[in-house]
Amino acid sequence: MSVLSKPYFHDETEAFKFVEGIIWPQGPHCFHCGAVDRLTSVTANPEKRIRHGLYRCGHCKGQFTVRMGTIFEESKLPMTKWLQAIYLMCSSKKGVSAHQLGRTLEVTYKTAWFLAHRIREAMRSGELAPFGQGGGAVEVDETFIGREPDVPVKRAFHHKLKVLTLVDRETRQARSVVVDDLRPETLGPILAANIAKEARLMTDEARVYGKLGRDYAEHATVNHQRDEYVSRTDPTIYTNTVEGYFSIFKRGMKGVYQHCGKKHLHRYLAEFDFRYSNRIALGVDDERRTVHALHGVVGKRLTYRSTDERKAAQG
Repeated sequence: MSVLSKPYFHDETEAFKFVEGIIWPQGPHCFHCGAVDRLTSVTANPEKRIRHGLYRCGHCKGQFTVRMGTIFEESKLPMTKWLQAIYLMCSSKKGVSAHQLGRTLEVTYKTAWFLAHRIREAMRSGELAPFGQGGGAVEVDETFIGREPDVPVKRAFHHKLKVLTLVDRETRQARSVVVDDLRPETLGPILAANIAKEARLMTDEARVYGKLGRDYAEHATVNHQRDEYVSRTDPTIYTNTVEGYFSIFKRGMKGVYQHCGKKHLHRYLAEFDFRYSNRIALGVDDERRTVHALHGVVGKRLTYRSTDERKAAQG
């Protein structure tokens, strides 16, 4: 039997129960006043239209559903389609395009595109614990993709979008950031905020890490220009783990998404970070990964204003 045959992918009532069980593990609470008692389930309004998952609070008289305060808020899509979309994005190793998502869910491309970005926002981790605690190894490397907006094509990487990624070898978690340049004053604060001082820093031969590496217990390098991918003196010194992350990221961006503007790149990175940090090698299968994504939907409502509204707000 296919996992997509589960009731919460096809029955709206079951879909709401499934999401409520994840977001409200201790039972429903009023979105407006926070009350947990005197909550009444409302199944129909005066016109007898079914209102799935609707509750009424006996304290503040407000009505609410589990959608409120989440990426689902004010969405007209059924919860079943939301769950299908989240599962498809969590189970596709290199992502799923908005066009494919639209065809599968039978929605417009515009709806599928916005839907996917909301899900990526739910995948974004708020974890701030530094990597390399207890003296663990942290691999750091940068990669280049696409083009910087309004920057003429130059030699080397200067006209490309720049991504800095950190991978903790002990926890096997990834954390990626879009950066404007690769100067020490740009990368230094990022490393300081995400890597413990007692960590072993692993990088390639890039000169930018020479000075930054002094802030950590150890800084070891490999020289890729000399075809050194594992240190000849210490086999624990390499950056192959973060290079493996980049191989998945680039195959997904080039083969599935094909193009991404700089203003949205951080959300695509959140998607790839999430799947990498919740992969089958860490004991997280597709269903558990979907549940992990649903834990992140609260407080991350994403809205886009039109160009005219943005101009009006700017005066």
